[in-house]
Amino acid sequence: MTLSTPDLDLERAWMTEAIRLATDSVRNGGGPFGAVVVREREIVATGNNQVTATLDPTAHAEVTAMRNACRELGTFSLAGCVLVTSCEPCPMCLSSALWARFDRIVFAADRDDAAAGGFDDRAFYQLFEKNPEGTWPITMDRIEMPNRTEPFDTWLTKPDRIEY
Repeated sequence: MTLSTPDLDLERAWMTEAIRLATDSVRNGGGPFGAVVVREREIVATGNNQVTATLDPTAHAEVTAMRNACRELGTFSLAGCVLVTSCEPCPMCLSSALWARFDRIVFAADRDDAAAGGFDDRAFYQLFEKNPEGTWPITMDRIEMPNRTEPFDTWLTKPDRIEY
């Protein structure tokens, strides 16, 4: 996708805001990550890394921005939105963005920049690159349960369910 100059200027402005959020986050005791959610060329929500401030390992800037955007827009789907983040999303944030149905993700710093800054999640990226589960640093065991599909069965028979 080739952007026209006005669109590129607008994206640079959004990225400037994401980077400002990340920098302010550091000054305020958070991690060095910031993100904005944009819909129809307007920022609808922002987020910064709050992992240590909230003792929540999922409170990354992107996830925080997604949560804020969903509340602001009154929906769980962020289709039609762009996620602009100061750094390449980690695998958790990328997965969350996929579930949120973003149209696009734009980032500035990459995983190597993050590693140089003390946030090396490259091992997590590598973990998902066709590694069999047996090579993961965490044990995952399946327990066979006769009612394992009960929640899904209940969901599928729920006449007023909302697909996502």
